[in-house]
Amino acid sequence: MSTEALIIAIVIFTLSTFLGVELIGRVPPTLHTPLMSGANAVSGITIVGALIIAAGDRGWISTYLGFVAIVFAMMNVAGGYAVTDRMLAMFKTKETEKKQ
Repeated sequence: MSTEALIIAIVIFTLSTFLGVELIGRVPPTLHTPLMSGANAVSGITIVGALIIAAGDRGWISTYLGFVAIVFAMMNVAGGYAVTDRMLAMFKTKETEKKQ
């Protein structure tokens, strides 16, 4: 990877980070949990991509960064499903709990 391509990649990463922070910061609390469920699907795609990068023979840096990406994406998926399950439990009625 050339120096110019690395600088472009860093600029794109930095801009997308700022954009992501601004977008998430402006989401109303009522929409946060449904968006978390959607983020779980994106994190699943991230896990697949990170597995491909970590398993590929691209050097130790790619393997390490791929492993770190897998760990963070798995934490995001597990946390997202826990939050979604907790939110759905709030809407259960006593009749629904008896049926299960």
